[in-house]
Amino acid sequence: MKMTKTHLVFSPLILLFLFSLDGLAQTLPPPPLTLEQAVELAQKNYPAIRAARAQSQSAEAGIELARTSFLPRADLLWQENRATRNNVFGLLLPQSTLPSISGPDLGSRTQESAWGSAGGLLFSWEPFDFGLRKAGVELAKSQSAQANAAEAVTRLDVATVAADAFLTLLAAEQTVRAAQANVQRAETFAKAVRVLVDNQLRPGVDSSRTEAELAAANNQLIQAQQTAELARANLADAIGQPGENIAIEAGPLLALPPTAPLPSINFSLHPLALVQTAAIDAAKAREKLLERTWFPRFNWQTAVYGRGTGARLDGTFTNSRGFYPDTFNWATGVTITFPVFDFFGLRARRKSETSNIAAEQARYDQVVNTLKTQDKRASILIESARKIAANTEIQLKAAQETLTRARVRYEYGLTNVIEVADAQRLQTQAEMDDSVARLSVWRAMLAAAKLQGDLKPFLDRIN
Repeated sequence: MKMTKTHLVFSPLILLFLFSLDGLAQTLPPPPLTLEQAVELAQKNYPAIRAARAQSQSAEAGIELARTSFLPRADLLWQENRATRNNVFGLLLPQSTLPSISGPDLGSRTQESAWGSAGGLLFSWEPFDFGLRKAGVELAKSQSAQANAAEAVTRLDVATVAADAFLTLLAAEQTVRAAQANVQRAETFAKAVRVLVDNQLRPGVDSSRTEAELAAANNQLIQAQQTAELARANLADAIGQPGENIAIEAGPLLALPPTAPLPSINFSLHPLALVQTAAIDAAKAREKLLERTWFPRFNWQTAVYGRGTGARLDGTFTNSRGFYPDTFNWATGVTITFPVFDFFGLRARRKSETSNIAAEQARYDQVVNTLKTQDKRASILIESARKIAANTEIQLKAAQETLTRARVRYEYGLTNVIEVADAQRLQTQAEMDDSVARLSVWRAMLAAAKLQGDLKPFLDRIN
């Protein structure tokens, strides 16, 4: 294809345009977050959830480890040594009760040594155990359930903290907007008063007072901005992105949520209650494991082995032998062990586990009682927040009318500048109270959702 001059002229311009678009895309700030997105980011990024998930996976692996106790055991051995040959001959399968000997004394002594070697395979299997290994598996399962419940609690806590941080930032931003509006009103009024003072229609003290009010409004704005930036940093930390400059989208959160009755709560299914239920089950599993411990242990053992030695029965030595096994044998048998006097220690440990079960049951009752109390408090907070929000709307309207009339009265010389300043502060406070009051309703509903053990209904209501 033949290139024309037009192509040669515009190709660099097109490339420059594309590069500028790419740079612009890299400098554009990320889109603002909704509350639901903030919760999703928190559950995805927050380190505490990853740690809880890792602990849960570790507990699940413990179940597989406990199940391996049902498998037989096979041990391979190879040994190479050089030692005196004042040995005795015979066989005992490996065990921990009888001392291992190998036969009668040869009746001769020597300090000469010979090479020796041994190798073999030992196969061990416990055909039955009176439920001991099964009890171990059940204990591992209860510990896994406890870890899973703890993970659910961590997820709920992280999601709630992120949602609360989002609402806190939103309230702080509304306070900043009200403070900015107050500064603008104070500046406008200060300019108007300054004109009147310059024309000797008002005393100079009025101008000084308005300047003081303007400075106070600016200070209030700075404090509000500081609070908002701190809340922004807290939200960034709550969603697992510390140090990021987070922007948020209010959505329907600045309006009052629709009135709806709180759903009934099954407190026994709350993650905190499930954690305690799992703790009770784990204590019961440990008690059952101790019950199954004081039983005879049966082990079937089979061995295939070989030995090699440079020593002979007639007392002579052959240094060329013993480097490898040249005499082979096999053996099979059953070993029964019974820890008779462990009964007293096991009985004391069982008493301890019985007390642990009672303690965990008491903690469960305490958790349920706390949840019931918090549920009642949440209902009271929601009702009170709705009443306050209804009042702040009236308060804001009245404050706006007060400020309007105060300014008119001041313009006509019917009042002083103090009344106008008080009216301005009253309207600013009313604006802050009105915006925060509606968010307080949402925050109380968030607390109620946490008591349900799941924030999804709360997030669905926002959407």
